[in-house]
Amino acid sequence: MSDTVLQLTGITKRFGALVANDNISLDLHAGEVLALLGENGAGKSTLVSILFGHYSADAGQIEVFDRPLPPGNPRAALAAGIGMVHQHFTLADNLSVLDNVMMGSEPLWWPFSRRGAARDKLLAVAQRFGLPVVPDAKVGSLSVGERQRVEILKALYRGARILILDEPTAVLTPQESEALFDTLGQMVAQGLSIIFISHKLGEVLRVSHRVAVLRGGKLVAEAPAAGTSQAQLAQWMVGHTVSATQRRPARATGQPVCTLDAVSTTGGGHDRLHGVTLELRAGEIVAVAGVSGNGQLALADLLCGTRAASQGKVSFLGKPMPASPARLVSQGVARIPEDRHAVGVVGDLSVWENAVSERLRSPAFSRALWVRRGAAQAHSARIVREFDVRGGGPQSAARSLSGGNMQKLILGRALVAPDPADGAAAKLIIAHQPTWGLDIGAVAYVQQQLIAARDAGAAVLVISDDLDEVLALGDRVAVMHAGQMTDARPAEAWTRESVGLAMAGVTGVEAHPA
Repeated sequence: MSDTVLQLTGITKRFGALVANDNISLDLHAGEVLALLGENGAGKSTLVSILFGHYSADAGQIEVFDRPLPPGNPRAALAAGIGMVHQHFTLADNLSVLDNVMMGSEPLWWPFSRRGAARDKLLAVAQRFGLPVVPDAKVGSLSVGERQRVEILKALYRGARILILDEPTAVLTPQESEALFDTLGQMVAQGLSIIFISHKLGEVLRVSHRVAVLRGGKLVAEAPAAGTSQAQLAQWMVGHTVSATQRRPARATGQPVCTLDAVSTTGGGHDRLHGVTLELRAGEIVAVAGVSGNGQLALADLLCGTRAASQGKVSFLGKPMPASPARLVSQGVARIPEDRHAVGVVGDLSVWENAVSERLRSPAFSRALWVRRGAAQAHSARIVREFDVRGGGPQSAARSLSGGNMQKLILGRALVAPDPADGAAAKLIIAHQPTWGLDIGAVAYVQQQLIAARDAGAAVLVISDDLDEVLALGDRVAVMHAGQMTDARPAEAWTRESVGLAMAGVTGVEAHPA
């Protein structure tokens, strides 16, 4: 690993008064995995966007294989051998693997497509890097791990020698993650270089040779992965010691708050429920694991009132649960939606308007047709203060907040009662991907607040792709696959391997005695 394949020197990027990247110098060697770490807003995305040509740096230069890289030109980055695999796949489900790989790789003026040569090239690349693939398979029929394999092959097919992987294991089962790590090992053994972006510090130390940490737009640490601990990485990232969330068993569970009895749903494409039975009790966290798209969204929508059951019974506090979000909010159901940007907040509205948006009809915030702005803004200020929402005051637009602070605002809206005398704001909390994409400090904070809500007597349902989070938070754990759910068993009855097998749809997975 002595040959430098990528050299960034003095990279600086400003967005108005914000310095997103501040004089960053970094290099990458042949056959090396470099982990790029940092909190949300630390400058990682800006830096790789500059590297891939989506942004132009205000100062500094980039050399790839000893040649200057033209700024702001993705085509030049591809030609230089830089490939990127995004966290959210950009594949057409109705096309074949071969069609997806070839897309954009041939000039439009060619009279016919050279599919035979492309097929041979794809199979050769797949064999070389140990990425088996069926060229004619429809992408829509593939598992998540197989789709990611196609995304990697797209980059390698185009001649990538430097590969940027953004949160590559976010939607993979543990077994699929292990397969990916084996693939990365084969890649670097053949001289490829990889920039690995992840919030999972255990994975970072497992796969990388070296780590680089950004904080506040600056490069604050570089170190070999060997000999570096997760605690040290976390401290570099946030600037202080971070305590990992420790799962504390529920003191005593109360009465059932919500029950599902053989519930099925329709609509929502493939994301449906098929005969799901579940009981959510007061003072308990039930955590649901599963690869995204296996019915989790249908479950969350059902319990938030935006989707109705087609079969079976759903009850809340002993009565049929209405398919009405407004009524459920008024009765004590709180939601933390999966997509905080598109569903969680209205970006153009202010922080205070978002803080009261789901309870605007409450007498605490409105009278007849008039909004009690003073009370609403005071409530917003309380959420900002108690949940440490940084980056803007009550009058700031919600879109100006970072992902972590936006999530804190949503969490406060769900958990803080309009009137402090009311006590706990929610009897049932639906937390769908509550820490997705957050840095380690924000993750710990959100998880601690959910545990506190449970201890205050709420029934909490956590739906997460992150297996570590599921096992850290769940008093009981269930797994979803293809719209069906296993029994919710005590967390101690599961191992990572058994959860991973259930996530992959392996039937007959037995829990260990608790």
